[in-house]
Amino acid sequence: MLERKKTHDRTNRAATTGRDRAPEPGRPAPSLWADTAVAAPVLSSLQGDERADVAIIGAGFTGLSTAIHLAERGVSVAVVEGEEVGFGASGRNNGQVIPTLSRLDPTDMAARFPVRGADDKPVGERLAALVRDSASIVFDLIRRHDLAAEAEQTGWLQPVHTPGRMRLAEKRFREWDAIGADVALLDRAAMAAALGSPAYHGGIRMATGGHINPLGLAREMARALVGLGGRIFVRAPATGVEAGGPGWRVATPGGSLSAENLIVATNAYTHDIFDPLRRSVVPVASWQMSTTPLDPAVRRTIIPGREAASDTRGDLRFFRHTADGRLVAGGALIVPADGVGKLKAMVGARLRETFPQIGDVAFDHVWNGYIGMTPDFAPRLHALGKGAYGWVGCNGRGVALSISLGRELARLIAGEDRGALALPFEPMAPIPLHRIATEVAPLMLARFRYKDSREIGA
Repeated sequence: MLERKKTHDRTNRAATTGRDRAPEPGRPAPSLWADTAVAAPVLSSLQGDERADVAIIGAGFTGLSTAIHLAERGVSVAVVEGEEVGFGASGRNNGQVIPTLSRLDPTDMAARFPVRGADDKPVGERLAALVRDSASIVFDLIRRHDLAAEAEQTGWLQPVHTPGRMRLAEKRFREWDAIGADVALLDRAAMAAALGSPAYHGGIRMATGGHINPLGLAREMARALVGLGGRIFVRAPATGVEAGGPGWRVATPGGSLSAENLIVATNAYTHDIFDPLRRSVVPVASWQMSTTPLDPAVRRTIIPGREAASDTRGDLRFFRHTADGRLVAGGALIVPADGVGKLKAMVGARLRETFPQIGDVAFDHVWNGYIGMTPDFAPRLHALGKGAYGWVGCNGRGVALSISLGRELARLIAGEDRGALALPFEPMAPIPLHRIATEVAPLMLARFRYKDSREIGA
């Protein structure tokens, strides 16, 4: 049961400025998305006492998706957000919409979640089906509400970086194909044609994937929610939560929000008032960067089908086009000192290695956000008290997974069978020595790079 607790705002502050303004001290650098996304709806902070059927903390993809799916059912819902809509990882990621988990394939999900649900099947099988459909859930939501999010459902590529890892691609192809995913296995020549690069040995293509402007999508989801009668209060951090009476009361600096049900949708940005939940996930910084607009002739030779792409490395290499002719890539750092300079040199070299035709490349935006990582790379759903729920662990697949699990949480709140959910409830499992784990997490990158450099079985 959640107890009433006070906390100060420990998150980074949102950047809402353009590329020509330096960020204020202590604020993250402006992202490309902040410069190019559709404007957010005009929203106010919470003043006084408000009531709803469902209170949601966090106006990212999970919170907004849950709210939209509830509002579509006629449920009264209100969201409180400590900063602005899409402030956290939802608005600061690469924008790839990927219908897989980062480490778990369908048989892994069935083994990880073997408990049987209402249909007498392992819940992991339902999770695999949800993940299979997750990208389509995102793009269907975009089409249903006509969201201006630069959405392109052009597919997702996972190129293989060593010959031996083609066995992984073949396994993934077999498993996803067996449960009805629109997946293709590409040999070296087919992947070279799809990427415009000879650097890989083959891989898979998931046709339902694609990419979006993530901050634009979050803002447009907020607009859709308001249009459905939902309420969103920004600059209203939750300073305390207590159970009592018919449900829950969320305190903010300007007032409170009371509701029968509560959803905590904060993932890697969870605060101390939900301490066991906060300590069950490790926030890991993920850096993104965008090139200046590419020459059109060169751009057409790089991922000519405009798929999103992220490879099989642990130190992931990923790239995608934008609506205005850029390439968005990124990376990770062990030591963040002079992070921008290191990243520009490292990612620039990687792009030239992958796409020799790109030549010298310039970056005009470098930014980051936090990914919520769990020790086994699996998402986790938790009951936080009577009528209160939360989940953590996007593990680098936050866009499609968050929006899809938002739909599942809405089904739960709306009274559908708890045993029919695509993710089982688990006890919270705070990570021992969480602060130390958070501080040493970047060192895992060295291990990933070592493994990336070796062939499977070597």
